[in-house]
Amino acid sequence: MADGDAVDWRGLNRANWDDRVPVHLASEFYNLDGFRAGATSLRPFEAAEAGDVTSKRLVHLQCHIGLDTLSWARNGAQVTGLDFSKPAIDAARSLAADLDIDASFVAAEAYDAVRALGGGRFDVVYTGTGALVWLPDIPRWAGVVATLLQPGGFLYLVEAHPYAQILDDAQGSRIIRDYFDDQPKIEDCPYTYTDGPALQHTHSVQHQHQLGKIVTALASAGLQIDFLNEHDFDCYPRFQSLERHEGQYRFPVGRPRIPMMFSLRASSPV
Repeated sequence: MADGDAVDWRGLNRANWDDRVPVHLASEFYNLDGFRAGATSLRPFEAAEAGDVTSKRLVHLQCHIGLDTLSWARNGAQVTGLDFSKPAIDAARSLAADLDIDASFVAAEAYDAVRALGGGRFDVVYTGTGALVWLPDIPRWAGVVATLLQPGGFLYLVEAHPYAQILDDAQGSRIIRDYFDDQPKIEDCPYTYTDGPALQHTHSVQHQHQLGKIVTALASAGLQIDFLNEHDFDCYPRFQSLERHEGQYRFPVGRPRIPMMFSLRASSPV
C-alpha cells in the first residue's frame, strides 16, 4: 500500500478502531473493573486545568469507548460523546447504562459533528490524547470546534506532543522522523497500544500535525488561546526507557527531559 491522497483513510481507520474495541474493553490498560468501581480515566491535571464543569454541557469528540466522557460526567458535566466507530459507541452506551450515568453517545465522524449533534452548542468541547493524528485537516477540525462552542465556551485539548512522535521508540533520544512531514502515513501494526491479542484489520492512516499549526488553526477559527502547557510525562510508555511514577511515565531521573504531552484551552468570544 502506498501513501497518498487516494488512500481511504476513513475506511482503514474505522475498521482498525472497530477491531480495537473488544481488545480495549478487556485490557488492563483501560481497567474497566477499576472504572466500574469508581476510578477516573482523567489525569489529575485535567480536572485542575479545565476547572469546575458542574452542570456544563460538554461534548467529547473522538470519545472511543467513553471512559473519559463518563469521567467528566462523574465530575458533574452534562456529557455527550461522539466517535466514528459504532462498536465503540455501543460499548460506551452499554457502560453508561450499567453504571447509571446520564450520558448521550453519537456515532459520527468528528468533521460531521455539527450536523450529527443537531446544531447544538456546548460550554466545553473536549478532545483527549491520541485523537488529532487520525484527522488529515486540522483547520477544518478547528472550524468544527468553534461552531460547536457557545459564546464564552471553551475547547480543552489534551494531546501527545508532536515532538515526541518524531523520536525513536526505544530510548526517545534520536530523531528518526521528519517533524514537518505532513503527508499521510500508512501504518501496518498487528497490535494496538494496549495489552491484548492481534487485530484483524492492521492498517491505519495517521497524520503529523505541528504544534504551531494546531494553535494557528484554532486562532484562525476565532478562538482565543487561554493557555498552552507542555508536560514532561506521558500517560503510557511511549518509549521503552520511560519509568512509571504515580501513573505517569517519565524519563529516569537525571536524563534531560522533553515535552511528551501538551494541554491547551481556547475560548470562544462572548
